Amino acid sequence: MQKKTLPLAAMEKILKKSGAERVSDKAKEALKFVLEEKAEEIAEAAIKFSIHAKRKTIKPEDIKLAAKK
Repeated sequence: MQKKTLPLAAMEKILKKSGAERVSDKAKEALKFVLEEKAEEIAEAAIKFSIHAKRKTIKPEDIKLAAKK
């Protein structure tokens, strides 16, 4: 079973804030899956940036650089 990290309510909120009138449960789950995958990719890249800078601490600039990648 996959560990839940992002709540489905947050996915609905994002979709509705973007203009959706109604959101299916499957759409919430799909957005959650995509965002979690992208977040993992960004986190992995940010870790590499911090290691390259000889740091153990991940800083906001690592995340920003990783997100641009």
